[in-house]
Amino acid sequence: MSMTAPNPYASKSHADETKWVCIYPIYLNKKRTTTEGRRVKLDLAIENPTSQEIYDILNHAGLKCRIEKKMHPLDPNRDMNMQGRVRVQLKKEDGKPADAKFPTRQSLMNYACEMIPKLKSRQSGGAGPSQPAASGGKKKKR
Repeated sequence: MSMTAPNPYASKSHADETKWVCIYPIYLNKKRTTTEGRRVKLDLAIENPTSQEIYDILNHAGLKCRIEKKMHPLDPNRDMNMQGRVRVQLKKEDGKPADAKFPTRQSLMNYACEMIPKLKSRQSGGAGPSQPAASGGKKKKR
């Protein structure tokens, strides 16, 4: 009679956060090459995304996600504001997609690239310099 030990990984379900997919900002960064870690097409990529922006977009889409303070090994940026990754539940316990709009990890990254430029923080970024910088410049000219 042979007794086999129970597989410790067999009980892991998709609801277990360690099984959720990780999205690092470097995957979406237009300033990186594929060798440097970018995983989306260059025409879809965005400049300097943050883990907070990725989290905001995916959380608003109704996905279960959370931010972790981990760095991608290929990311040389040591700035605390730029660090982090987002863990997202891609599949339910039964193995089916948690959201039919996002069947794959690539679909999550493409959606984030599409939506991050539409964030208010990104929109006001273009108009931002005209407010404080312009007033600072006027004071210097006097």
